[in-house]
Amino acid sequence: MQKWLIIFIAACTLFLAGCKKEQEAPKPAAQKPVTAVAKPAEQAAEAPQAVKEVYEYGQKGRRDPFVSLVQVAKEKPKRLRGTKPIENFDVDEIKLIAILWDNKQYYALITLPDGKSYTIRKGTTLGLYGGKVEYITKDSMLIREQVKDYRGQLRTKDTILQLRKEGE
Repeated sequence: MQKWLIIFIAACTLFLAGCKKEQEAPKPAAQKPVTAVAKPAEQAAEAPQAVKEVYEYGQKGRRDPFVSLVQVAKEKPKRLRGTKPIENFDVDEIKLIAILWDNKQYYALITLPDGKSYTIRKGTTLGLYGGKVEYITKDSMLIREQVKDYRGQLRTKDTILQLRKEGE
């Protein structure tokens, strides 16, 4: 019981010590108003001027930061009726099987994903985007297409199809 009495007295002492009235600070003596005449020209010169910072985004060589990256998915054009079968498949799906040549020009034997084979030569149109065969060499061929990038602008896409080596 004495232990509880000591704890109670200590708690009351701490409580009462924290409850002291704050002493009022002495009021400052009333000062006489100072009459100073400021020149308007000095006030205008001393006043800070607000400077507006302007930031310009240079988009040259950069993507538009407000265009969603999710919508960038490559959209394949629909296969049109009445087009040649070699114009109904993407250039990346075409396989180069063999290259033939005579005294005048080179010919390429290609296979489409549907299993059909075709012989093409320089200037032939193929692929979904209207690609043209630019050249055929002894071991490769170049197809040049005009495709839209993520901004909707046309750009040139070159695809080189190469023959597989015997060991591959």
